Amino acid sequence: MYPLIEIQTVPIEIEMKVNHAKLEYTRGTADLEISRGDGGLSIKSRPIKLNIDTFEARNSISPTAIRSVEQNAQRGQQAAYSATATYAQQGQLLLNAKIGEDMITKFAADSQTFNQVKELGLTFLPSTGPEITWDPGELQIRYEMDKLNFDWKVNHPQFEFTPGDIEISVTQQPDVIIKYVGGPLYVPPSSDPNYEPVDVQA
Repeated sequence: MYPLIEIQTVPIEIEMKVNHAKLEYTRGTADLEISRGDGGLSIKSRPIKLNIDTFEARNSISPTAIRSVEQNAQRGQQAAYSATATYAQQGQLLLNAKIGEDMITKFAADSQTFNQVKELGLTFLPSTGPEITWDPGELQIRYEMDKLNFDWKVNHPQFEFTPGDIEISVTQQPDVIIKYVGGPLYVPPSSDPNYEPVDVQA
């Protein structure tokens, strides 16, 4: 007698993949940019400036119309004052005169009248010199040295952490395979071509 059924089991298959944690380091870099700023030398010079004003000197020789009128008015005023003083002095002499006294001799001997006779019309031209002024000279020197500019660009080091993980995958599901390994069954059994009757002894 042999078995008619064959049972076969298929186990489960599991695949496990482990990724370890990683810490990655990126090295920092540094860039340097150098630029140059040009200096220079500048010199600024201003010479002495001489200012000559000859307005008054020219007016003393050939005065303008306004200045001529002003000078004549001053001379007329001065002449009026002098004449008034002279007439007053002469009138005082006449008031103090005595009968028979020679007044002409007194008038001639009077100092004011004598001074008027001595005055002469001499004058130096121009009567006023030019007005001279000056501005001092100036010298400015400016020197600036060349400049070097350093520009650092630093990239700091960086750390990157990758956490670990576990991947589990089922590549084969569990299974049970039942297989019939016997021959065909005939109903009734006598229909089996290989049927052999069973001897039954009483």
